[in-house]
Amino acid sequence: MTQISDLTVLFADLRGSTALYETLGNAEATSVVTHCVSALAKSVGDSGGRVVKTLGDGLMAVFTQAVPAVQASAVMHDLLDAMVSRGSERGASSGLRGLRLQVALARGEVVEMAGDCYGDAVNVSARLLDHAGDNETLITAEVLQGLTLEQRSRFRSLDRLVLRGRVEPVQVHVMGGRRGSSFDMPATQFGGDISSVSEPDGLRLVWRDINRVFASQQMPVVLGRSPQASFCVDDSRVSRSHARVDWHSGSFQLTDLSYNGTYVQFADGEIVSLRRGSCTLHGNGVVGLGGSPSDPGSACVRFDVLRFGDTQPLLSPDLMAD
Repeated sequence: MTQISDLTVLFADLRGSTALYETLGNAEATSVVTHCVSALAKSVGDSGGRVVKTLGDGLMAVFTQAVPAVQASAVMHDLLDAMVSRGSERGASSGLRGLRLQVALARGEVVEMAGDCYGDAVNVSARLLDHAGDNETLITAEVLQGLTLEQRSRFRSLDRLVLRGRVEPVQVHVMGGRRGSSFDMPATQFGGDISSVSEPDGLRLVWRDINRVFASQQMPVVLGRSPQASFCVDDSRVSRSHARVDWHSGSFQLTDLSYNGTYVQFADGEIVSLRRGSCTLHGNGVVGLGGSPSDPGSACVRFDVLRFGDTQPLLSPDLMAD
């Protein structure tokens, strides 16, 4: 029987499960992943949703309303945090400690047929996972509209993102602190924040003969191999949506979205490794997509955080060297 209705579609995906199979072996890793996915699925049912299918290390679920769907996503993050914390206390492997969760939600007309679901909302939710960083929940504007004022206050806009295989951009919002309305500030390479520094006016990105300047109003900017990426880096080592730059709390923040990682080398030479993590960009330096900037084979994008009246060159001489 075919049924058409407006639903909120949720996709959840465990990242880092591949490392479990390398460190624990197939049998034990399968047990751990299955246990984690089962716990995530239980939170769906407890919140009034329905699991449509499990997807190896993730799941797809539907909800009649947006509020319980977002509540379920918050519970999922808390559940994984608790499992990882308990595992760490018991001396679990680094693979288990490295598990992260990405959740994406979209709302719209859904066709339910033969136990599965189809439609634009399903496609959008699935594609949004490509743009989610570690432990992030991304939602569309349609989902946001169905939330309470308190829930809305926990999200900030990522503006419009171009999703793989879709012509029209999608308005996307990201959840901040899961237990409050404030948002966590990613660390700089010094371990602190740069909130006391005046706000930058733009961000210059340079790769080969591509030299573009983005203002804060143009964020987010997605760096990746896809022709639809805001800043296209056509290199086989780069993921289709490899990294994302957001404007948040007066600074440019870089988030890794890839499986191979993103590396940031600042002007002082220190290299910060991001694995689904984030850091604040300041000054100038190099972003290595899929490999460290110290590796000659890496696809490296030069960046310069711009301020009016700033006469600082794009890069220090040693960073300019090939």
